[in-house]
Amino acid sequence: MKKKIIETTNKEARDFFLQASKYCAIDLPKYFDFQPLLTEFEKIIGNQKLFDIQNNKPNDCEFVNYRFLTNKDGNFAWRPMQIINPAVYICLINRITESDNWELIKNRFAYFQKNENIKCYSLPLITKVSDNQLKTDASASILNWWEEIEQQSIELALKYKSVLVTDITDCYGSIYTHTIGWALHGKEISRKHRNDSPSTLIGCIIDDIIQAMSYRQTNGIPQGSVLMDFIAEMVLGYADSMLTDRISDADTKVGDYTILRYRDDYRIFANTQEDTIKIAKMLSEVLSDINLRLNTQKTFVSDNIIRDVIKPDKLYWNEAKHGEKTLQKHLLLIHSLAEKYPNSGSISTAMSAFIDRIFTLKEIKEESTRVLVSILVDIAYNNPRTYSSVIVCLGKILSLEPNKTDVDEICRLIEVKFNNKPNVGQWKVWFQRLTIKTYRDKEQNSDEKLCQIAANNTNVQLWNNDWLKPEYQQIFNECSIINEDVLQKTSDIPNKNEAQLFGY
Repeated sequence: MKKKIIETTNKEARDFFLQASKYCAIDLPKYFDFQPLLTEFEKIIGNQKLFDIQNNKPNDCEFVNYRFLTNKDGNFAWRPMQIINPAVYICLINRITESDNWELIKNRFAYFQKNENIKCYSLPLITKVSDNQLKTDASASILNWWEEIEQQSIELALKYKSVLVTDITDCYGSIYTHTIGWALHGKEISRKHRNDSPSTLIGCIIDDIIQAMSYRQTNGIPQGSVLMDFIAEMVLGYADSMLTDRISDADTKVGDYTILRYRDDYRIFANTQEDTIKIAKMLSEVLSDINLRLNTQKTFVSDNIIRDVIKPDKLYWNEAKHGEKTLQKHLLLIHSLAEKYPNSGSISTAMSAFIDRIFTLKEIKEESTRVLVSILVDIAYNNPRTYSSVIVCLGKILSLEPNKTDVDEICRLIEVKFNNKPNVGQWKVWFQRLTIKTYRDKEQNSDEKLCQIAANNTNVQLWNNDWLKPEYQQIFNECSIINEDVLQKTSDIPNKNEAQLFGY
C-alpha cells in the first residue's frame, strides 16, 4: 500500500524523513551509512530548535553543508549536490513535523491541488512495510511516473488534440527561499512576519534554516534529499494554485485543458495549439513572479500526442535495441543512445539489461576486455547518471580478465582519464568501490573527502561544525558514516543490486 507524504500523520512524516535514504538520496556505495549519525543526533537533540544547539550563528559559517558538483550532461551543466549538516537537518525536521505545522502544510497542499485540471504526481510516496517501519519505494515512484505521466499522457490523446511539453530551468538552484513562506502563508502575511525574531511561521522558519545552511543565500535550495524535494513541491504547488487563478481570471478564456506535472516537468494538454500556448504563457508569467523561468530550449508544441509524450530517448532505444549480438555491439548501441540522449533515463534501463547479461558469464570469449572497458568508461565520462551501473559492469568484466597485471594497468588508465575532468567527486567515490577491499588506505589523501573517509582517514570532517556547541560537535567524532560491517562483507566484485538502475 502506498500513500503520499501529505496523507500521513506528523509522526509518520517524521519517521519517514529521518531515514538515511531520505536524508541523502545521492547515489553512493552501500557502505556509506548516515543512519547512526542521524539516530544519535535525534536522540541528543530531541525536539530542540536550531537556536538551542548553536554556539554562534551557522549563517556566518561557510560549508555548513557538504557539497560537491556533478552535472547533467557530462559537460558544463554543473549541478551542486549537497549532504545537509545532520544537526541542521534534525532541527528542520523537528519544526516541519510539529503537529500544528504539519497540519498547516497538509492543508496548504490541499489548497494547491484544488484544481482537478492540474495534476501533480511527484510528491514523495510512502509504502507501509510494517506498523513501525516506513520507507519510500523508489521503484514505486518510477512506476507512478510511468502510470500517471506517460500512460495517462497517451490516454489523454483520446480527449485532446495538442500538447505542450516544457520544464523549469535550474529549478532547485533558482528557488527564492522567501517564496517558501509565500507558499505556506501567502505573500502578504509572510512579508509582514518575515523579520520576526524568533520566526513563528513555519514557512519563514524553513526559509531561515535553509539560509543558515547556505551562508545566508536566498537563491537556491540544496539538492540531494527527499526533504528538499518536498520543500520544492511547496513552491511548485504554490505556482500551480497561482496558475489556476490566472487561468480563471484570464480575459481571453481557454478551452478544456489538463496539466500533468512531475516536479518541474509540465505537460499541457488542450484541443488547440493556441490554448496550450496561452496556458504556457500564463505559466511563464506565474513562475516569473517567484523567480523561476521556463526552459525555452526544451519547450515544444505537438499535435501528435502519442508520438511526442513518450520521451525520445525511450522511443529511440525501443527501436535500436533489437538485434545486438556481441557484448561490444550491445555496448555500442548503449553508447549511441547516450551520445544522442545524454544522461537520459533510458540509458539506465539499457545498462540494467547489459548488467543482467554479463552477470551470467563465466568468461569473456573472443572479445577484448580493453575494448569493452573503453566503451563503458566513455559512457560514464559523459553520462554521470551511469556511474554506479558502469562500475558494476567494470567490476564484473575485470574479474573475468585472467591477466591481473593488465587489470591494474586498465584501472590506472581509467583513473588518469577522469583526473583530467573537473568535478567528478561522485565518480571517484564509485571508482574507489572497485579497489577499496584491497587498497583501502590508498586514498586517504584523495581530493574527494568522501573517498578519504571511506579510506579510514579519521581527521576528515564533511561539514563545518564550528558553529555548534562542543557537546554536539563530539557526535561527529563518535559516529562514522562508514558501516564497517557492510564494508567488510562487501565483495571485490560489485553486486548487481549496487547499481542505481532506474529511470523514466
